[in-house]
Amino acid sequence: MKLINTTANVVLAQQVEPAKTIIKRLVGLLGRASLAKDATLYIEPCQQVHTCFMRFTMDALFVDAGGEVLKVVHSMKPWRFSPWVHGALGVYEFADGVLAGKVKEGDTVRLTEE
Repeated sequence: MKLINTTANVVLAQQVEPAKTIIKRLVGLLGRASLAKDATLYIEPCQQVHTCFMRFTMDALFVDAGGEVLKVVHSMKPWRFSPWVHGALGVYEFADGVLAGKVKEGDTVRLTEE
């Protein structure tokens, strides 16, 4: 599956890894040395993330149930906490720098099998 910013007609990720179980949500990106530039981890439900114990900087994209982008967090370094994003259904986590210039708050994203 791909994640597309339909507002800007830009592919954000070629690979989407869902984390919807309690275990997958708790583990998230912990233990990984990096995340591929064309991949994202989608955590649902989620209104806030942290990078405690992580080994790399990441970008985060919080969305509501309709795919509207509520918050974009760029270059979140290890040992940080994101803001609490009211109304967020989930968050897409990306490698650092992937979201730069590709998405902004108010855009709409969607998954596609193209």
